[in-house]
Amino acid sequence: MTSTLIAVLAAYLMGSLSSAIIACRLMGFGDPRTQGSGNPGATNVLRLFGKKAAIITLAGDLLKGLIPLLVGRWLGLPIETLAMMGVAAFLGHLFPVFFGFRGGKGVATFIGVLYGLAWPTGVIFMLVWSLMAWLFRYSSLSALIATASAPLVMFMFIPSQNVIGATVLMASLLFWRHRSNIRNLLTGKEDKIGEKDDEPVSSESDGA
Repeated sequence: MTSTLIAVLAAYLMGSLSSAIIACRLMGFGDPRTQGSGNPGATNVLRLFGKKAAIITLAGDLLKGLIPLLVGRWLGLPIETLAMMGVAAFLGHLFPVFFGFRGGKGVATFIGVLYGLAWPTGVIFMLVWSLMAWLFRYSSLSALIATASAPLVMFMFIPSQNVIGATVLMASLLFWRHRSNIRNLLTGKEDKIGEKDDEPVSSESDGA
């Protein structure tokens, strides 16, 4: 029991390392939460500071969901513990203890967790996201559709009640974090991929 708590806490602390904030500060851009949409995620960083900063942010957010689970697998932890660690890392990204509990929306970290639990699920998520992005040009809509499919896809590879429950919980939180994007999509106000207006981006208008 103690080892499980330590593993879950370690995963949460790693998830609390905000890739966007750390990368942008090191690159001299400041805190992305004070600019653009205010979301410390790859989409907002891309709009504000360009591809290099966005790629670093995306990679960092994905890895902090993946690395704890890889370490857990190396230690021989059961899949139920890995699922708990994945949720903890995801919650760390959403509510980072190191940054005032003001985190991102969790898409990249969710992908990292999916890879850590069953790597084909992560691959399928990215394929669905890419197809939806190509068809509709909305990052948030692509993420939401891919997220909605994740529990079913996970069930195909790991039909474990605990793992599916963890996946559903993360997917539900991801939808909740995207509630403003959903409103914007319904009212036609959501920015498309590649759009960069001269005016500041509306609050939480990105999907990463």
